[in-house]
Amino acid sequence: MIELRFGTPLGALDLDVDVTLPSRGVSAIFGRSGAGKSSLINAVAGIVRPSRGRIAVGDRVFFDADAGIDLPIEARGVGYEFQDARLFPHLSVAGNLRYGLKRARGPRPVDWDSVIDVLGLAHLLDRRPHHLSGGEKQRIALGRALLSQPGLLLMDEPLASLDAPRKAEVLPYIERLAQEFALPVLYVSHSIEEVTRLADHLVIVSEGRTVASGELADIMSRPEHSPLIGRYEAGSVLDCTVLQHNDDYALTTLRFTDGQLRVPRIDLDPGCAVRVRIRARDVALALSRPMDVSIVNKLPGRVIGITPREGPYADVAVDLGSSSLRALVTRESCDRLGLQPGTAVWVMVKSVALDSRSVGFNRRPRPDAAQAPPAAD
Repeated sequence: MIELRFGTPLGALDLDVDVTLPSRGVSAIFGRSGAGKSSLINAVAGIVRPSRGRIAVGDRVFFDADAGIDLPIEARGVGYEFQDARLFPHLSVAGNLRYGLKRARGPRPVDWDSVIDVLGLAHLLDRRPHHLSGGEKQRIALGRALLSQPGLLLMDEPLASLDAPRKAEVLPYIERLAQEFALPVLYVSHSIEEVTRLADHLVIVSEGRTVASGELADIMSRPEHSPLIGRYEAGSVLDCTVLQHNDDYALTTLRFTDGQLRVPRIDLDPGCAVRVRIRARDVALALSRPMDVSIVNKLPGRVIGITPREGPYADVAVDLGSSSLRALVTRESCDRLGLQPGTAVWVMVKSVALDSRSVGFNRRPRPDAAQAPPAAD
């Protein structure tokens, strides 16, 4: 486990961190700009020194104020990827990668060939940084960090400076990284799309404090976190598998424990696990089975909670059986439909709302997906 229980004043911000994170997989540190996300991982790296508390990764204690322990940066065995790639301009790609190897201490479980393969770097090795795109530079920086043989990888908004096409280029490599290398990753971001695609565990930081921490799907499904995630970005996360493709209509059918979803075609083979983020604002509700409508994703469920929101809105949680979805509707609609806990409803989700920004490769296949029921419609 990763134990982060520390604090320190940082100007007008009082950093107060109290979370325990899993020692494998991606833990996302999410929050708005200025919330204290970068300061949090800088303390883990040793760049920021807390005034109190304890930082430990497994059985290695990085910092303990009471015990007088404060390991220097170079002794912590941490890899760090910054927002800008910070490559050495006078070195080739291969030279920048070898710099990571030179910094490695102890055993080398992450080998050169694996990094080159996973990050797709073979054709770039002879190039200089000024001949690389922004996305390629970030992949090189990531490879360099991996080759330093870290016990923990820190990534501080590595996609923040990239445009949408370059982000789309790099995200699959980070997804594969999490699958191939067995090391914990702390991934800082203010993009809920990145977080949903990459993370297993979610930590929300607000005004210097860690206000929520837990499994991504659980944290995302709680309406009380909507103000921090974003009213129009909050929603639910479903783990699915690819069932089949319809090439005539460029659609893919996904299967999950409570039914099926049709989404714009994704380039993954049947059986692959995917994670789907369904924003509450993209979910509509009906009291009877919808007929003669363009929406094909229709699932039966039952209302389990209604949370009034600021202004005209209400957040409605619907139980589908083994999973749940949230719908953002108006309070007027709630009253008109007579919605209350226990009301049977049909949930509708437009396929076009589930584009590539909402559907991503999932490193954790669901063993129960093969027994998923057929579609309700």
